[in-house]
Amino acid sequence: MTQVSIINQSEIKSLIKSIDVIAAMEEGFLQYSNGNTVVPPVGELLFDNPKGEAHIKYGYVKGDDFYCVKIASGFYENSKFGISSSQGLMLLFSQKTGELSAILLDGGYLTNIRTAAAGALVARYFAPRTVNAIGIIGTGIQGRLQLQYLQQSTTCKNVWVWNKNKESALKFKEELGSLFDIRVAEIPSEVAQHCNLIVTATPSETPLLTAEDMRPGTHITAVGADTTDKQELKPQILKKADLVIVDSISQSSTRGEVYRATKDGSIASGKAVELGVALQDPTLQRTNEKQITIADLTGVAVQDIMISKAVYKAYLD
Repeated sequence: MTQVSIINQSEIKSLIKSIDVIAAMEEGFLQYSNGNTVVPPVGELLFDNPKGEAHIKYGYVKGDDFYCVKIASGFYENSKFGISSSQGLMLLFSQKTGELSAILLDGGYLTNIRTAAAGALVARYFAPRTVNAIGIIGTGIQGRLQLQYLQQSTTCKNVWVWNKNKESALKFKEELGSLFDIRVAEIPSEVAQHCNLIVTATPSETPLLTAEDMRPGTHITAVGADTTDKQELKPQILKKADLVIVDSISQSSTRGEVYRATKDGSIASGKAVELGVALQDPTLQRTNEKQITIADLTGVAVQDIMISKAVYKAYLD
């Protein structure tokens, strides 16, 4: 039996600094859309008391060294106990023998990082060339990481934020105000009024933005709606959009903004284009500054495969 590497969160945070996570995400999405991966449907546990969820995502890239099983959870009352809402771990197994190679005790950290990196990736291809202001709807862990990773795709420092709990938004401004010019909005539509690159990163089950809020040229990356019940965008936004991108066509039939808009009848099932396909075809990317573009990211196991493998290889080096 081979020796199992156990990598704790502090080691992971140190190792991630040497990894180009955005490039890893791009490669993963290409492999996924080109049919070079095996990614079964998401395993999911939903909890009511307290409110929370656990996602089990797993799969492999064909011909690669490893397969990955990831468990990541979000329990939204964890702040009462002074712990992060994100928890979890990733397991890497040999694709040749089935032996366990590594346990990554990331506590949900890598899931948050790969989601933020995917947001920065789609901004490179679908956001306006000139970003006048970045909007962050949801000022939790993911909202913070999205803003930080977006700096690898745009130099914009003007930021508008909104959170259901205004104290959270004010804390966000206080902690990041030395790096960005941050304004706190009273309502989500105020963010849309001022920003042409918006990220929605909340667990909301009721829409926060409407089609009337959208200005020409706006790009939205929606990462919050990763279950059947969650929804951050009114379906008419997707109907109004010139381009609708999803990280996974198959997953968008069961969760996310496209799922809700298709179920609602606002868009046809064929309107959405898979990210890995669009990355290879410039005609499926933003072609002018007036287009409204939406990226609906529900999170795909190939992202977990790519980031866990990169961390493990960096650990071995």
